Amino acid sequence: MNTAIEDDSTLTDRYQTTVPASVRRALKLKRRDRIHYTVRPNGEVVLSRASDEPSQDPVMASFLAFLERDLQAHPENIRPVAAGTFAEAERLTSGIEVDLDEALPEDDDDA
Repeated sequence: MNTAIEDDSTLTDRYQTTVPASVRRALKLKRRDRIHYTVRPNGEVVLSRASDEPSQDPVMASFLAFLERDLQAHPENIRPVAAGTFAEAERLTSGIEVDLDEALPEDDDDA
């Protein structure tokens, strides 16, 4: 890519945006492709196609490793989830509707 491509996009109330067509073409992005962001110390943001290898969250990886060790060391603690547990979850969440386009509350803006 020899020429610089510049384009703009707008953030929605939920901090989402559409990647401009010019950038999608330059990065050869298709639907469901992943994007990688690098924020440099000077505030510059580099957007690139993410590698096919999923990145690992170190906290989640540590937790899952702990869980695996614990389950192997104490298999007697493994129990099936009872049907009553599912029924209780359904009861607790019945009537709750989620609008994925709803604006986030003010206290979540810093996330």
